[in-house]
Amino acid sequence: MRRLIFIGVIVAIVAACSSGKKDQTQLTSKLADQLKVLVDSTNAQAKLPRSWTPEKGYRMIGKYDWCSGFPAGMYWYMYELSQDNYWKEVATRSTLKLDGLQHYTKTHDLGFMVFCSYGNAYRLTGDEAYKEFVIEAAESLASRFNPVTGAIRSWDWGKWQFPVIIDNMMNLEMLFWASKVSGDNRFRDIAVTHANTTLEHHFREDMSSYHVVSYDTITGEVERKQTHQGYSDESAWARGQSWGLYGYVVCYRETGDPKYLKAAEDIAAFIIPNLPEDLVPYWDYNDPKIPNVKRDASAGALLASAFYELGTMVEDGQRYFDLADQLVESLSSPEYLAEGGANGGFLLKHCVGHLPGNSEIDVPLNYADYYYLEALKRKQDLKK
Repeated sequence: MRRLIFIGVIVAIVAACSSGKKDQTQLTSKLADQLKVLVDSTNAQAKLPRSWTPEKGYRMIGKYDWCSGFPAGMYWYMYELSQDNYWKEVATRSTLKLDGLQHYTKTHDLGFMVFCSYGNAYRLTGDEAYKEFVIEAAESLASRFNPVTGAIRSWDWGKWQFPVIIDNMMNLEMLFWASKVSGDNRFRDIAVTHANTTLEHHFREDMSSYHVVSYDTITGEVERKQTHQGYSDESAWARGQSWGLYGYVVCYRETGDPKYLKAAEDIAAFIIPNLPEDLVPYWDYNDPKIPNVKRDASAGALLASAFYELGTMVEDGQRYFDLADQLVESLSSPEYLAEGGANGGFLLKHCVGHLPGNSEIDVPLNYADYYYLEALKRKQDLKK
């Protein structure tokens, strides 16, 4: 009898795994069909798609826009998920549109622009030319580091002396990677110093984060703190919280320093109680009009991807896996996942770029789709 029960359990597990694999395959096929609409509409152009609205059509951008690396990254992930060489060809074309960025020193966002495109290209093809491109881009990013402030400068505009935004945590991954493959510890040292400076000054007691911290370039002291893209300076802008969580998960992965794991878990502990029932964040966790405010699917996609990795780092990781699964389920529902042929071919609806600036509100955004696909890939790898 016990043997029969055991066999029954094994059969049930195998059936569940088989069903899950079938569901994932069907979803991948659906996403591929949708993204082909985007490719057919935009890939022949020299520019790259950032967003879309029914009224204005596509927002196309040049390679120097901070979002320029996400289309190629989306296509590389689709190639990885589908194993269809069509996506490899599409991804390659979008990647090569970024040639020249490796020497560009006027932005902190080279991690987004280069590591999401050329980094994934090298990971999936092994082409040494891609590797050298990323290392050169890391050199360009490192040129923006200031030892007095202990950070990489973000914007070159505005009235700040030396602005550093929480988003910049996302660009450290490229520096860690470049250090490993080149043997140059300078990249790693810069990444660690920036992460430490950000951890010291960007976070409030509850581990919510400011968006911008500006430093005095003579003394290195904090000049002022703001939340440029959120509801108010003291509010918790949702995507900013996701950038911080994801960034410190990467820092722990690359260094093994427990203070970064603690930071990631403490940030998660702030975020999780503030999430709505479907877990897709409000655009700012402190907007007084909640629940009657915009959602930001891009912040949700980031959380899903970060939670999958964070779950592999702690003993009770299943709670993070469960949150990630619920987020992916919500984002894959009709509420957030576009119908076939709609949404300009982008995958996710209901993203918010810069609400106070009245820019990209309740629209698709290429970085939302990128991190959504990354989350799906991480889920697939965990199931294996």
